[in-house]
Amino acid sequence: MKLSEIVRLTGGTVVCGERHIDENVDYAFASDLMSDVLTLRITDFLLITGLANVQAMRTAEMSDLKYLLFARGKQVTDDMVELADENGIMIISTPYSVFRTSGILYGAGLKPVY
Repeated sequence: MKLSEIVRLTGGTVVCGERHIDENVDYAFASDLMSDVLTLRITDFLLITGLANVQAMRTAEMSDLKYLLFARGKQVTDDMVELADENGIMIISTPYSVFRTSGILYGAGLKPVY
């Protein structure tokens, strides 16, 4: 699924990493527990989370993730944008809950990591 479609379906806003908008992603994982993200063996997926802080950015960096979707209208700080830019990470923000976002994207064909 193209990232542009993910933005459209979730009523999202691209915070940074606009250059990734035409890229495809096949898998998503939803979690607020960054320790769960670190256990995954796959790296090419969209992380859906409501944990909008530097810890989430560092987890994405360590996991070689390129796509983060922050749910519940969470505000992204300048420090988070700086880390995302340094690591080539796209950040999308949606007003929807993690549950609603996951359901919409699953229904549209995005596959779960497991």
